[in-house]
Amino acid sequence: VQLQASGGGLVQAGGSLRLSCAASGSISGLGTMGWYRRPPGRSRDLVAHIHAGSSSTDYADSVKGRFTISRDNAKRTVHLQMNSLKPEDTAVYYCYAYVNDGSGYFRDYWGQGTLVTVSS
Repeated sequence: VQLQASGGGLVQAGGSLRLSCAASGSISGLGTMGWYRRPPGRSRDLVAHIHAGSSSTDYADSVKGRFTISRDNAKRTVHLQMNSLKPEDTAVYYCYAYVNDGSGYFRDYWGQGTLVTVSS
């Protein structure tokens, strides 16, 4: 199973970016998907996640009202629409997914990380 993230880049404060993450490989089931981020010199924190069945979502307080997470189960992708970006959103963003890889159990898989830089 591989997760491929894309969409990072450099943007000015107030701008927008859309991150995408596609899962591929031996996938029997796809569970919760989401995004974490690691700002420079800090620990990795949850940004948002979206559950499989209900598509219910949860967001970090710092991004509520600005970021929107969505998923396309048919394409095995998760997206993060980031609006009104702030310099403090600068971080490496990592996607993850809980995947049943045919073993009968769900375990977490991670993407390679994509850098988002917001200039002031």
